[in-house]
Amino acid sequence: MSNSISIEAELRSQTGKGAAHKIRREGKIPATVYGAHQDPVNVTVDPKTVAGILHSEAGHNTIFQVQVRGGETSSVMIVDWQRDPVKGKLLHVDLKRIAMNEVMRVKVPVVVRGEAYGVKTQGGILDQVTREVEVECLPASIPEHIDVDVTELAIGQNVRAGDLKLAEGVRPLMDADRVIVHVIAVKESAPAEAAPAEEVKK
Repeated sequence: MSNSISIEAELRSQTGKGAAHKIRREGKIPATVYGAHQDPVNVTVDPKTVAGILHSEAGHNTIFQVQVRGGETSSVMIVDWQRDPVKGKLLHVDLKRIAMNEVMRVKVPVVVRGEAYGVKTQGGILDQVTREVEVECLPASIPEHIDVDVTELAIGQNVRAGDLKLAEGVRPLMDADRVIVHVIAVKESAPAEAAPAEEVKK
């Protein structure tokens, strides 16, 4: 996965709710850069830039560069973030330094492709049981998503974790028998009981 995206950050010396409110009024949000056996660094970043990364195809699995003015430049990932529960605006983000030569674990979204035979021809229902798969790989090999082709699936058939086609160097960390998606038959609803006949008034 490319880390060609770069964002700027500024060091912040003050912490606490008061300082955080002041930072947000100025159009920034507080953030913390940590990990890779280095001391954490408190910074401020542009919330619009961070939101753009979170809404990209790779989402929070995106590896990008953070350039701290007057300080370090590191490859990072967004590992945690807080939003305003009412307005949905970003309030704070945690950025974890990533060592590009060290294997890591991440959860990757599953994307279903095609229309299942069991749905199109047999009238079944496609049920996606697993929406994320945890994998282990080098940071540069993190897939944006895992495609699952369901075109050939008939009623009663499924795709399991062991069936997934992953790039070389990407290893799934879940049970190979874990169902990812399957096609199920539509359950016929039981016929409603006949309503009791209305009594004839004398």
